[in-house]
Amino acid sequence: VWSMQTGRLLDVLSGHEGPVSGLCFNPMKSILASASWDKTVRLWDMFDSWRTKETLTLTSDALAVTFRPDGAELAVATLNSQITFWDPENAVQVGSIEGRHDLKTGRKELDKITAKHSAKGKAFTTLCYSADGQSILAGGMSKFVCLYHVREQILVKRFELSCNLSLDAMEEFLNRRKMTEFGNLALIDQDAGEENGVAVPLPGVRKGDMSSRHFKPEIRVTSLRFSPTGRCWAATSTEGLLIFSLDAQMLFDPFELDTSVTPGRIREALRQREFTRAILMAFRLNEKKLAQEALEAVPQNEIEVVSTSLPELYVVKVLEFLAASFEESRHLEFYLIWTQKLLMSHGQRLKSRAGQLLPVVQFLQKGLQRHLDDVSKLCDWNRFNIQYVLAVSKQRGMKRTLEPVDTEEDSDASDEDSLHLLRAAGEEEEEEMLI
Repeated sequence: VWSMQTGRLLDVLSGHEGPVSGLCFNPMKSILASASWDKTVRLWDMFDSWRTKETLTLTSDALAVTFRPDGAELAVATLNSQITFWDPENAVQVGSIEGRHDLKTGRKELDKITAKHSAKGKAFTTLCYSADGQSILAGGMSKFVCLYHVREQILVKRFELSCNLSLDAMEEFLNRRKMTEFGNLALIDQDAGEENGVAVPLPGVRKGDMSSRHFKPEIRVTSLRFSPTGRCWAATSTEGLLIFSLDAQMLFDPFELDTSVTPGRIREALRQREFTRAILMAFRLNEKKLAQEALEAVPQNEIEVVSTSLPELYVVKVLEFLAASFEESRHLEFYLIWTQKLLMSHGQRLKSRAGQLLPVVQFLQKGLQRHLDDVSKLCDWNRFNIQYVLAVSKQRGMKRTLEPVDTEEDSDASDEDSLHLLRAAGEEEEEEMLI
């Protein structure tokens, strides 16, 4: 345990009887979880002399450990291809997922057994919870990344990271073209006399091959991470860094839709100044253009009344829309007023669901912080320029009063210079006021 402020070693935690394979801090408390090959996970209390708070006993070697974003659950990946879920407060197992058949590992060239039998030795080596804590990503010695629903303990989707057959363990069955009467060609060492083995160059390159290597890399996933907004996730694998996002395509995704909700009804409600009903219908239809039209039709002095009358379920939808609008809309002040009124009216009730609403809040904070950085830089630049111009004009005015005027032409030139500076300062001040 090291101090981030001083860079000094504070303490060495001892207690595991095998190599430590994973570490994770609890996001909400000063608790450190350590997973080890000795089939245990230890929870260390950072405030109480770094003593062991709990010891979780597993059925197999632990390979990875991670906390849920709210700190109320712990997930552990073990060598028998299982993911177990624990309650860290009571040290009780609350669920498990069997992932042996979901990995679908391939058969390596040098394997003498089938992929089905070799899968018994494969397992998940990295885990990551989604931003809302309802799903978990798992990857390891396979070309697949599995997304599981934690509460239902079922496989939601399996992502294939690569189709590159030049990597090892990509094919499930043995390639018959490499089989000869002497056996598998991959098992025959053709250049046994070479010290460094057989080089595998890039096809078509004669000299200066930067990718030349003496082994065939095996496909595997080394790390998985969800974005704080929950809209995308990234994976580092043998193929490089891969990013998967929900925002790559447009989908029609209605919410509690019935036959009475149409674009014509929404615009009719706006003409009758029934803003709350129009906003509810727009978000039930879940069309971005209609939702934007309904929100921007509300007068500024009525935003507080309309935001108070919105149901709590639709408040979350409106906040999600506002967070996305901050990325591209020019109506910054209008949407800021909407955000302030919604949070002031429904903040106490939303606080009770802080764990589920964490992705929305972080998405909102991201857009606000980006605008804050851009606008503050521009305002500071304008303010400093105006101060510089005023200081220069003041200095020249002092010089003019101290120095005697020789000719009428010199006084006219100095008057023109000061007039030009004052005019420039006035234009800069008007520009700052407009901004």
